[in-house]
Amino acid sequence: MPESSDHRRSIPSVEKVLQALHSSTLPRPVLTKLAREELARFRSSESIPSADDVIQTIRLRVDAFSRSKIRRVINGTGVVLHTNLGRAPLSDRAVRAMVENAVHYNNLEYDLETGLRGGRASYLEHNLALLSGAEAATVVNNCAAALILVLKHFTRSRPEVIVSRGELVQIGGGFRIPEILEASGARLREVGTTNRTVAADYVPAINDATGLILRVHRGNFHMEGFVESPHVADLSKIAKQFHIPLVEDIGSGAVTNIHAASVMEDEPTPAEVLGEGADMVCFSGDKLLGGPQAGIIAGSRDAVSRLKQEPLYRALRCDKLILSALQATVDSHLERTDQNDPSQEELPVLRLIRTSVDELNRRGVELLEKLRDLPGELHLGTAQSQVGGGTLPKTRLPSVALGICPRAPLTLETLSLRLRQSDPAIVGYVEHNVFKIDLRTVFPSQDEDLVKSLRETMATDRAERISAKVQSKSGS
Repeated sequence: MPESSDHRRSIPSVEKVLQALHSSTLPRPVLTKLAREELARFRSSESIPSADDVIQTIRLRVDAFSRSKIRRVINGTGVVLHTNLGRAPLSDRAVRAMVENAVHYNNLEYDLETGLRGGRASYLEHNLALLSGAEAATVVNNCAAALILVLKHFTRSRPEVIVSRGELVQIGGGFRIPEILEASGARLREVGTTNRTVAADYVPAINDATGLILRVHRGNFHMEGFVESPHVADLSKIAKQFHIPLVEDIGSGAVTNIHAASVMEDEPTPAEVLGEGADMVCFSGDKLLGGPQAGIIAGSRDAVSRLKQEPLYRALRCDKLILSALQATVDSHLERTDQNDPSQEELPVLRLIRTSVDELNRRGVELLEKLRDLPGELHLGTAQSQVGGGTLPKTRLPSVALGICPRAPLTLETLSLRLRQSDPAIVGYVEHNVFKIDLRTVFPSQDEDLVKSLRETMATDRAERISAKVQSKSGS
């Protein structure tokens, strides 16, 4: 019993823990909850450490929880549209538009001409239609939502959707196209085979229950060899013959062809797909379009109007911040004059894709000069960046990576962890026993932060080595 009492006395009170965590930026109720959870865990354990160790353990949990906030990250992975890192960074113009309409009232659904309630995002929808080569367009909160809305509407009385087996793909996060389609209440009718589907395969599948023909762009992988897929124009003839709508999910949101020497493949644009005979297209706002997360639907004026009357549309629509950022992004595309000059590119995603290797090398040399006195080995090497985000799967962009070989006892795993815990966090990758930071996805404005974080991380390692040496000498 006395030993148990001693254990209980070593556990600090919640108030003492909160006093020790006074420098934390988390709200006090959050700190209190975390402290109580950890203290309860210690009380139920057989072995209880000292009060200082208890507080230190709680501090580590608080720090880890703080880092789970959405905050800025330096992307050294070389993946331009990194889904886990937020996909497309917004342009300055889009950010200004968001801030302006976030801190003030705005005419979200107010007609300034009549003084009456107005249409939501009419300016944006007009310009999206123009950019997409469509009669009309509208916006919901992501591309999966756009697809579900379209299916919900067109399969209300005729529930079957015809789709090629080779297009029943899995997208990020474990989500699969068949599951998304079935969530709309539609029934899938698969045609063709995994590697070969021709237009003639669709005809026998059409019946009185057919609501639409769906085409899904295979954006996150490619197939080679004995492969065939029907052209939009061929499917359009069949769809029109049987009076069935043809819808294509093009995913990536490339509204113009990407002009970069390393991009050897084309992404379908909305204007091209609609021009070849599709009745409607869906695509993402936060991929090659370079805007915020959104699902864009473009097509005939009648079809878009009917979609906006669906009860589900209200549940899926975007708020003022997304609409503001998307409006600015679309205007940037419409105003673009020189697509071949990265320095004139307003949209970060396209600027990153088009940055030359010479420019990346120049920055790399400057970074090495600023870091040359750090312990360990630092060098520049070649790298292969990716566009990512389920786009241009065959494309590899030649790039330059800053390589770091830490000096023992600092390991690659510890270095990676410390850089992820720095402010701003740095996310790179390990390849051939070297920690690498691909400079294509690091903005030039982040170079100073990169240097600062690397210096702090490596300096910590140096201090720990000196301390270990001192302890070793005193022990001997």
